[in-house]
Amino acid sequence: MPPRLNIPPITRILLIALLTQSLLSFALRYRQWSEESDIVVPYLSLVPQLSLIYPWTFLTTTLVENNVFTLGIAGVTIFHGGRYLERAWTSAEFAKFLIVAALIPNVLCFGTLVTLFAVTGDMRWTLTSINGTIPLQISFLVAFSQLVPSHTVTLFRGIISLRVPRFPLLHILGVFLLSLTPLLSAAAFLLATIGFVTSWTYLRFYKPAFPDLDANQSSSLRGDPSESFAFAEFFPDPVKPLVASTSAQIFNILVSVRICTPFSAADVSASRGDTFVQRGTPGSARQEAERRRALALKELDQRLNAATSSRPKPQAPPPAQAGPSVQIQPQPNVQTPAAMLGETSYVPDREDGKEGH
Repeated sequence: MPPRLNIPPITRILLIALLTQSLLSFALRYRQWSEESDIVVPYLSLVPQLSLIYPWTFLTTTLVENNVFTLGIAGVTIFHGGRYLERAWTSAEFAKFLIVAALIPNVLCFGTLVTLFAVTGDMRWTLTSINGTIPLQISFLVAFSQLVPSHTVTLFRGIISLRVPRFPLLHILGVFLLSLTPLLSAAAFLLATIGFVTSWTYLRFYKPAFPDLDANQSSSLRGDPSESFAFAEFFPDPVKPLVASTSAQIFNILVSVRICTPFSAADVSASRGDTFVQRGTPGSARQEAERRRALALKELDQRLNAATSSRPKPQAPPPAQAGPSVQIQPQPNVQTPAAMLGETSYVPDREDGKEGH
């Protein structure tokens, strides 16, 4: 019997929608293809000049790829990354994250292209197609940087070793280089950059945190104030101080206009694991409960061993003799325990009828 793929529901829906919409886009563009112009499907992909009458494209365009190469990368990303995140966060939280990571970058990229058209007067900006899973790809990398910040990926048999928080910037660099080729449009770089900032902002300040199941914690905790998920941690060490100071100033501005809320001392303490466990990996709260049980059992076992060792061991009685009593004559000038305590003999009762024979 072939193995069955266990794909969570939201991830399954994403894969089906990605394959269906991309194949439909391929078919429509193939039928209308011409050498003189690029073919776009404005009711599937978001095109600033053509898609305003199709508002659903602000979401559907994320699951439309234009070629087989990007479709394969998108499928692998959603299959592996979607399964991991959906199991770690539950389907409801994963769906919220997808909406934020797809809708906000598309809207902001739409506004940026319209602004560039207004400044330059170049019509090509408004005819640029905004589509693809690039916002989801960069968002998944940011989420992995939150869940496993200290994990190191080794490539080429140890020649290259990179921590997970380094991959978002490498992804943005790769998208920039590919946007110079026909594989990706000019909007791809904007989608990657905006998606990086959007996903980090949501996970840092707004995503609900999972309290410890063994503690009476409220479920209203939001964000991740840990130092390992600071914005500067995504950048190389030489530029970290500059990025940290710049991001701190921007954060203060956002706090002053009440877009972001500063973390309290209790939130920072909680992020270190003092009062609750952030559910970063599947079953972490359960693992914490098992760890506490193991410590309690170990302490109980130590107490039992200490009580047993301090209690005097009872002396075992001498073995009973099965035959008739035998009196042992002590040797001269030798005092045995039996002589000091008094001699004791044991005569077993005999059954009636056997003594006469």
